[in-house]
Amino acid sequence: MSQFYCRVPGYSVLEFLMRNPHRQGPGSLFMLSWPLFIDLSLHFLTGAINTFMVSHISYREVAALAVGNQVFSLAITLFSFVSIGTSVVITQYLGAGDSAKARTVIHTAISFNLVVGLLAAVGVISSATPILTLMNLPQDLLADGQLYLMIVGLCLLPEAAALCLAATLRAHGYTREAMYATAVVNLITFGSNLLLLYGWFGLPQLGVAGVAISTVAGRLFGLVLLVWLLQRNTGIRLLPTELLRPQREMLAKVLKIGLPAAGENLSWLLQFMVVTSFVGLMGDQALATHAYYFQICTFIMLFGLSIGMGNEIIIGHLAGGRLFELAYTRLLKTLKIGLLATIVIATGFALSGRSIVGLFTGDEGVLSLIAPLFFISVFMEPGRTFNLIVINALRATGDARFPLMMALFSMWGIAVPLAWLLGIHFGYGLVGIWLALACDEWVRGLAMYWRWRSRRWQGKVLVEPLQAATH
Repeated sequence: MSQFYCRVPGYSVLEFLMRNPHRQGPGSLFMLSWPLFIDLSLHFLTGAINTFMVSHISYREVAALAVGNQVFSLAITLFSFVSIGTSVVITQYLGAGDSAKARTVIHTAISFNLVVGLLAAVGVISSATPILTLMNLPQDLLADGQLYLMIVGLCLLPEAAALCLAATLRAHGYTREAMYATAVVNLITFGSNLLLLYGWFGLPQLGVAGVAISTVAGRLFGLVLLVWLLQRNTGIRLLPTELLRPQREMLAKVLKIGLPAAGENLSWLLQFMVVTSFVGLMGDQALATHAYYFQICTFIMLFGLSIGMGNEIIIGHLAGGRLFELAYTRLLKTLKIGLLATIVIATGFALSGRSIVGLFTGDEGVLSLIAPLFFISVFMEPGRTFNLIVINALRATGDARFPLMMALFSMWGIAVPLAWLLGIHFGYGLVGIWLALACDEWVRGLAMYWRWRSRRWQGKVLVEPLQAATH
């Protein structure tokens, strides 16, 4: 995508595609996707950096940090579904040429998410002690964990708004600007940790409380930056009068996409927890191997996820403009690109995965267990790419219910029982567990591909084009 497109406020993805039909190939997709990849990577790194820095102070405080972060992540997951729906509805309105309604969606989504964020913040702060007790945090770490959670809970409110703002920037095609905001948040968090965790320049060492304060500071600055970036690049100003008057019709459209997406994500999380409990029956060595391999799979997944999110932006604009044939072929081209990239990356990890894990552990048992799993990834990851790319495309057209129904059927009807059958009953261990997960990815991926080929998604678009005659 050209620098002209990336810098001129109001110049939509759809306008770019219509004026530059020769750029339907990977060029425009690449310019949307590479910032998304870095953005997602930075999000994953935030927790890792905090954990790494705290580990230099006390390994016991890492436990308090880890438990607190699980609660924080769960709270964010509970209201992040609004940002998913916001992105889809905005892209469709922009594609339909109705920027006024797109602005209404933004205000409505932020208003609703602020309420949800406030409830989450109050719940976490007021219930920090019973939550941590329920999660079996050791008694001597309870005070640190409670303080961390109460401070971090303060940033749930700005984070709720920030998620919608970042989704809005991406929907307008400004994925690079959203990436900049995430990078700045990480830099502020890291710099504040140096001051408050390590006590640089004579400041007191505050332990996990310092990490919590750094997190809040980074998120607050990130919110201000996102508001400025939104106004600078799109010309949209957040008006208090509109934030106080959310429109029920727009909220219903956002939730029509966001709620099924949240259900699908929650289903995956729960089924993975069940499968991990099966691994726990195999012993701590298998559990450690499972954890190492999952982290590497997550990194491989980021490539397909970023391509899928970039493609989602394009498909949403095309669907909103009723350019169905262009959307149909766009997905097929993107899928070929994503599959090729995934196969190359997964093969590279299969050939070097044991050496990579060797950088983190010298345990020969772990290294022996993990070696065959990387070859399973060559089979599994293309199936996951089908899911990540096609599901995002279906969601971008408004077809969000089918992926949820298929997820419930495949995850609980195939992944969980097959993991128990192969991993536990027949004794194939981790190989059986991950073969079952691979089968689930392929079943859902091929079902999504069938759904796309059926074109039933064409009747799911949420908006009417403002300038249908011109298309």
